[in-house]
Amino acid sequence: MMPPSRPLDFTFRDELLRDPENAAVYLAEFLEEGNMELFQEALRNVAKAQEGGVRAVAKQAEVSRENLYKALSKKGKPQMETITKMLSALGLRFKIEAVH
Repeated sequence: MMPPSRPLDFTFRDELLRDPENAAVYLAEFLEEGNMELFQEALRNVAKAQEGGVRAVAKQAEVSRENLYKALSKKGKPQMETITKMLSALGLRFKIEAVH
């Protein structure tokens, strides 16, 4: 059995993750794996990559900076509402589809 994948660490990651299309593909990969810790880490990477970092994302999402940092920490357990607000601030949203 292969170990779960880790978010990529490449030179232009931040530049790429500022683009909502790239961020969507990046986040979807980890969400589809079903490992919420990796998804949370990927979400943290996307937030950090934005102009102004996590602070700017928190402000735009109307979530306190402290709560967003806590939610995205390794021990954090973000609420669905926090994730949804954060995704919206990043120009993203969840999509539910049938499994065939």
